[in-house]
Amino acid sequence: MDLDLDTLKREILEYLESREFAVFRSSPGALEGNQMILWDTEHYPDYQMFLDAATKAGAKLVLFASRAFEAADIDDLLEQLDDVEFDSDDERDYQTRLRKLRAYEGTTCSIELAFNHDALLYVYELQPDWYEEFLSIEDDIAASITDDELDEGNSLGGYFSKN
Repeated sequence: MDLDLDTLKREILEYLESREFAVFRSSPGALEGNQMILWDTEHYPDYQMFLDAATKAGAKLVLFASRAFEAADIDDLLEQLDDVEFDSDDERDYQTRLRKLRAYEGTTCSIELAFNHDALLYVYELQPDWYEEFLSIEDDIAASITDDELDEGNSLGGYFSKN
């Protein structure tokens, strides 16, 4: 579903303040690499349910991060697309899809809430469908770049250390 995360971001911050949570403003994506348990936002999208669970778990500090979609995100992918060998129809399709996403420049594309309990991070993350499409295109291009590099012989050619 396409969500208005700009409005939701303001609503969440007001709710956090009203519930007297200490809010730590984290960087988007900073949770990567930590042991996380993700909230099922598809079936339970209500952030208040997540924060109620945080309260019942005794959390006083909530990590909050949001990310704005930037023109540079699209520009970077268009540059990468130029470096990949796609057939002309696929390349045109990716270019068209990326250009359509320019309508979302400056809007919030990701919200993350998290709290720590028993050395685990419990995470609530939302992204609109249009941003999921962007990430899918990014994955497709990245996978093609990796395949191209392997085809060019940039691998170690089966060499490995027996140490």
